[in-house]
Amino acid sequence: MPRRNPSFHLLQPRPHPSLLSLVVPVYNEEAMVPLLRQALEQFMSEVAGDTEIILVNDGSSDSTLEQIAAWATEDPRVKVLHLSRNFGHQVACTAGLDFASGDAVVLIDADLQDPPQVIHEMISRYRDGYDVVYGQRRTRQGETWFKRFTAWLFYRLMRSLVHKDLPVDTGDFRLISRNCLDGLRKMRETHRFLRGMVAWVGYPQIGVPYERSARLVGETKYPLHKMLSFAWTAATSFSTLPLHASTTLGFLVTLFGLEEGVRAVLAHVFHWYVVPGWTTLMVAFSVIGGTLLTSIGILGEYVGKLYEQSKDRPLYLVARTFNIGITRDEAAGEPLSRSEYR
Repeated sequence: MPRRNPSFHLLQPRPHPSLLSLVVPVYNEEAMVPLLRQALEQFMSEVAGDTEIILVNDGSSDSTLEQIAAWATEDPRVKVLHLSRNFGHQVACTAGLDFASGDAVVLIDADLQDPPQVIHEMISRYRDGYDVVYGQRRTRQGETWFKRFTAWLFYRLMRSLVHKDLPVDTGDFRLISRNCLDGLRKMRETHRFLRGMVAWVGYPQIGVPYERSARLVGETKYPLHKMLSFAWTAATSFSTLPLHASTTLGFLVTLFGLEEGVRAVLAHVFHWYVVPGWTTLMVAFSVIGGTLLTSIGILGEYVGKLYEQSKDRPLYLVARTFNIGITRDEAAGEPLSRSEYR
């Protein structure tokens, strides 16, 4: 089936954002905080207009909170959200986006693998009229061939099978306009895949190629098992393809059963030698049983997500803030309008 082209938009040039928000989720990054501070302060000295930094501490167990709180005490442009526990990277990003008050918001990780200097080009494309400018990795330094291959495969599978507009080789590093962010903040599903959600809301979007750096210190917060879990969340959050796959698998097993039935009749007519009943029963029971369990498991994943969404719990809880005035609704993960928190 041919892929549809993205929607056509008439771009309207806009001025430089009067306030730029940098949203940075942090989790056990005590070794990175000094380097992060140096890099972001250097960037803020170069960029025109006002800038704010929103650091979201996602339940760190080391001295990360202590360091970023001290940073916020010394610099009023730095705001800290301390979540009550570890809610996960995607929810921490969501919390930061909820509290960002800039005309344009940049989402960037604390490991500095995505260079802040790329944001200058993102702002230039924002001024051209684009509402989403995402960083698109040309190379991935400091990563194994297995990591690079699985990342390459993940994005192409997601684009081909799950979401047609998902840009390949692209993480969460991106600039989002206020207009697009207001639409994105209305999506409060529990299981979040922000890259797909940003693609879903539409608006003019464009990529900025860049070289991804190696992590300077510390270790990745996304080992293989977390990447697999993230991929499964992405697939089941944005597509019913796994359900269709289980239906197709059931159809194939049915054909296999019919074939076995025909073969058994032919064996009886032509007196072929077979161990009576053993092969047919074992193969049929194993395949049919495995198919049923797989299909029920996939269906259970969707039912489980519906169950968790139906509880209507807040996405996150804010335990403490620095340089941010907060309301009870915001502490419970319910974003207010822009005028209420600026």
